[in-house]
Amino acid sequence: MWLKLFFLLLYFLVLFVLARFFEAIVWYETGIFATQLVDPVALSFRKLKTILECRGLGYSGLPEKKDVRELVEKSGDLMEGELYSALKEEEASESVSNTNFSGEMHFYELVEDTKDGIWLVQVIANDRSPLVSKIHWEKMVKKVSRFGIRTGTFNCSSDPRYCRRRGWVRSTLIMSVPQTSTSKGKVMLKEYSGRKIEVEHIFKWITAHAASRIKTIYNADHLKEEWNKSDQYWVKIYLFANLDQPPAFFSALSIKFTGRVEFIFVNVENWDNKSYMTDIGVYNMPSYILRTPEGIYRYGNHTGEFISLQAMDSFLRSLQPEVNDLFVLSLVLVNLMAWMDLFITQGATIKRFVVLISTLGTYNSLLIISWLPVLGFLQLPYLDSFYEYSLKLLRYSNTTTLASWVRADWIFYSSHPALFLGTYLGHGLLIDYFEKKRRRSNADEVNANNLEWLSSLWDWYTSCLFHPIASLQHFPVDSDWDEDPDLFLERLAFPDLWLHPLIPTDYIKSLPMWRFTCLGARSEEDLLEGSQDTENDSDGEGADSGSPEQGTLGGAQSNHPGGACAGACEACGTSPRAPGAEDSQPEDAQPDWDAWPATVLRSTECVVCLENFERGCLLAGLPCGHAFHQGCILMWLAGGRHCCPVCRWPSYKKKPPRAPRPPAPDSGPA
Repeated sequence: MWLKLFFLLLYFLVLFVLARFFEAIVWYETGIFATQLVDPVALSFRKLKTILECRGLGYSGLPEKKDVRELVEKSGDLMEGELYSALKEEEASESVSNTNFSGEMHFYELVEDTKDGIWLVQVIANDRSPLVSKIHWEKMVKKVSRFGIRTGTFNCSSDPRYCRRRGWVRSTLIMSVPQTSTSKGKVMLKEYSGRKIEVEHIFKWITAHAASRIKTIYNADHLKEEWNKSDQYWVKIYLFANLDQPPAFFSALSIKFTGRVEFIFVNVENWDNKSYMTDIGVYNMPSYILRTPEGIYRYGNHTGEFISLQAMDSFLRSLQPEVNDLFVLSLVLVNLMAWMDLFITQGATIKRFVVLISTLGTYNSLLIISWLPVLGFLQLPYLDSFYEYSLKLLRYSNTTTLASWVRADWIFYSSHPALFLGTYLGHGLLIDYFEKKRRRSNADEVNANNLEWLSSLWDWYTSCLFHPIASLQHFPVDSDWDEDPDLFLERLAFPDLWLHPLIPTDYIKSLPMWRFTCLGARSEEDLLEGSQDTENDSDGEGADSGSPEQGTLGGAQSNHPGGACAGACEACGTSPRAPGAEDSQPEDAQPDWDAWPATVLRSTECVVCLENFERGCLLAGLPCGHAFHQGCILMWLAGGRHCCPVCRWPSYKKKPPRAPRPPAPDSGPA
C-alpha cells in the first residue's frame, strides 16, 4: 500500500510540474499569463456577451457595445484565464440532461426534497402545448445549467390527480428555491407569471428570485452594523459592486453553501459617503471580500481566482468543506491509489485485472468501514472544538499561494479529462516498465501468459475447495505438482481423507543435505572409500548418493532406505561409515561447523530419534534452520507431518533470513 501511495503522490507532483510547463509554453507563444488582466475595450461584442453569459448578467436591454463593456467592468476584473474558459465553454456542444418526472413521488423526491439547489420545471397540462417551445427550452436548459440549476419536465398526463391538487390547469414554469437560509430548510415553489415567453425574460425572473435570498446592504450605516455583528456564520463573503442585483453565479453559490457561508451584496450605486469602505480596506469596485475569524481575504488576487461559478466554488469548498466533500475526495484518492495495482502487478493480463478488482473491493470496503466511526464521532457535542480548529487550519492553509495553484490545476485538469486520463496512463506505463526491470530476475512471473496463470489459479481454487486445511498454509501456487485422478477417486471413496492436507512433496528434493564431520578426524576421502565398500556388500538399493559434501535430499533419497547415520539410531538403519570409524573418533573432537550450510542452526542432537550426531552420518536441514538425521526427517515428512518437529514451521515454506551467525568457537584444546 505504501508503494502505491508513493506512486500516487509522485503522479500529483508530475501534474503540478506539467501545469507549470503548459503555462510557460503559453507565455512563450503569446507573452501572457492566465492571471493577466484583459482590457474589455479590446474585446469584440461577441466575447463581451460570452463573459456576461458566464457570469450570469442580463444584457437584453443593452444594444450598444459600450453599455455591455461597462456592465462587464462593473461585475469584476476580467483575466485571460476566465476569458479562455468562457470561450471554450461556449464552443463545447455538450448535451445537458433534462429530467422527465414520472409522477408525484418522483417529483417530490428530486424537487421538493432538495435543500441545496434550484430546480426549473416545465409543467405541461393535459391536452395542452408546453409554455416554452422545444427550441427555446433547449436554450434555456443550456443557459441555466451553467449555474448548477437543474431542469425537468412534468407531463400531467402521467399523474393528473397531482396536477389538479396543485392547481396546474394550464402549462406553466415552476421554480423551486430553498425558503430559509439554514441547511435542510423548507423549499418553496414559485410559478412564472410573466407574459413574455423569452429566454432572457425567464432567466431574469430566475435570477431575481435567487438574488432575493442574499442579504443586500444599501447604505453605510447598515454596512457598519453588519460588519461588526457576530453571529453563527464564521465565513462571510461580501460583494461590493455598482449593480442592480448580484450576478447569477453569486446567487447560485449562496444556495449551494447554505448554512456554511453567508453571502452579502453591498450595492454602492447611490452612495455619497464611501469613507467607511476605505476604513475596512475596500478600495476598488467591484471587490469580493472574504471575512473569516482569521482576517480579511481579497478574492481575485491569486492564481485561478476568476469571477466564475467553478472557480469560486472550488475556493469556498477548500475553505469551508462539508463531510460529503471530504468523503468524495478520499474516495477519489483511494480509487486512484488502487488502480496503481494494474501497473505494479506483473504477469498475465487477466492476473492484473483480477488483482485490480480485488484491490478495489478491499480498499473501498475499508474506506467505508473507516468512515462509519468518523461520522459517529462528529455527532458528539464535545468534538465541536476539534471541528473548529480543523476548519481554522484549513482556512490558514488554503489561503496561501500554493493552495491557489493547486485549485487552478484542479480546474484545468477537470475541464480537460482526456489530458488527466492520458497522463495517468502514461505514469502507469512508466511504473510498469520500471517494475519489469526490477523483477527481471523472476522471469516466470513476468513472462507468464494468461493460460498459465489461469491454470495456476484453478489449481489454487481446487486446493481451497477440496483441501481447505492445506490451502491455509500458503504454499507456492506456481508448483508443477498435479493431483492424480486416481487419488481423487480414492478420496471420494473415503470422505475422511478430505480433511487431510494434500501438499506436494517436491520441496523435499531441495532441502540441504551434508555429512557430519569433526575437526582432527580422518579425511572425508578415506571415509568415503570405507562407505563405498560397505554399500557394495549390502542388500539395499544401491545407487549414486551424490557429492560427499553438501547436497540435497534429491540425491540422498536413492541411498539406503533407512538413512545413513550411526548404528545407535534404529530409525536410520545401517551406517555407511567404514569399519573402525567409531574407534578413530577422538572423544574430545569438535564438530566442523564450516561444513554446515549457512542457513542451518548448529546442533549436536536429532530431536526425532534423540541421538547425538556422529561423524560421517548424513544430516538434513529444514527452512526454519533446524538439523536432523536425513533418514529421521525423511520418515517424519513422509508420514504427512509437513512441519518442523521443533518449531512447527512449515517445511515447504521459506523463512525470512536471520542475522549472520557468530564465528565458530576455538576448536583447539582448552
